Amino acid sequence: METTKLVLGKVRGEIQLFSDDKKAGKMDISIIGNKLTVYHTEVDDEYAGNGFAKLLLNELVTYARENDLKIVPLCPYVYAQFKRSPEQYDDVWFKEDK
Repeated sequence: METTKLVLGKVRGEIQLFSDDKKAGKMDISIIGNKLTVYHTEVDDEYAGNGFAKLLLNELVTYARENDLKIVPLCPYVYAQFKRSPEQYDDVWFKEDK
């Protein structure tokens, strides 16, 4: 069974994903003010292809929505998902005004 856990320090932290109590992946994040920046998504090779990165993304977005945060997607995976489905993430996607 897969579970997620948010671990935050004063500014930086990670969203951790566990499969049967073994750490299977993580997202490196920071929160400053109302911005949640995601830097990197990583899933261990033995869990690749099981949709675990999407589970991490779902946890990230849920946390942002529950805490009224905007996500700065510096992570290539998260940015690609946001670009692929902008209507799904528009409420939490931080976009600089041009």
